[in-house]
Amino acid sequence: MTAVKYKRVLLKLSGEAFKGMTAYGIHAPTVAGVAGQIKRMVDMGVEVAVVVGAGNIWRGATAEKEGIDRVTADYAGMLATIINALSLQDSLEKLGMVTRTQSAIVVEQVAEPYLRRRAVRHLEKKRVVILAGGTGNPYMSTDTAAALRAIEVEADVLLMAKHNVDGVYSADPHKDPNAKKFGHLTYLEALNKRLEVMDPTALSLCLENKLPIVVFDLQAERSIERVITGEPIGTLITSE
Repeated sequence: MTAVKYKRVLLKLSGEAFKGMTAYGIHAPTVAGVAGQIKRMVDMGVEVAVVVGAGNIWRGATAEKEGIDRVTADYAGMLATIINALSLQDSLEKLGMVTRTQSAIVVEQVAEPYLRRRAVRHLEKKRVVILAGGTGNPYMSTDTAAALRAIEVEADVLLMAKHNVDGVYSADPHKDPNAKKFGHLTYLEALNKRLEVMDPTALSLCLENKLPIVVFDLQAERSIERVITGEPIGTLITSE
């Protein structure tokens, strides 16, 4: 068995990871593919927690621009993350995985409330913990939720899975052919250059707690497995 570099990881899946190449919603074969990658991680002995976004269903900032109250829009987004979490849970369980979905907002019929000690215990028992509902607070992105939960459960690394972008670039590589890819960055470089890694609050949390971040393309072949074995793909962000 290939040795792994990280024993416990927090995987951040954006809403785009659920829609695949479709314009909107959930594409079941795409979610099944992601579940397969997560299963392979667990089979390699890695403890896995997942924070899910909801951009494939709802975006609070966009809804606000269309006239919806921002707090209301953000709570709607939290509910949308639960839909994605249940979709991932179903795909994982079809592969024989034991999962637990926890939510930062109370929806007891479909998910446990998020409790740090319970989440850690699930991880120790090799259950995949799916974390929905963001932080449970408006004005906070799911990137911030991912950084916060990674720190809380003492993950070794925060894996930022991107959609058809294989790392952090100096500009949008889909628009600027001269965009430069960074193999390694410090937190301060990412903040000072205003690179679109994650929102500044999330990045600051990682900086303060020295949590390594790996930004990589989820669609690349065996990308998650390659990251956890220490293969230098994507962009690594650390304090040094």
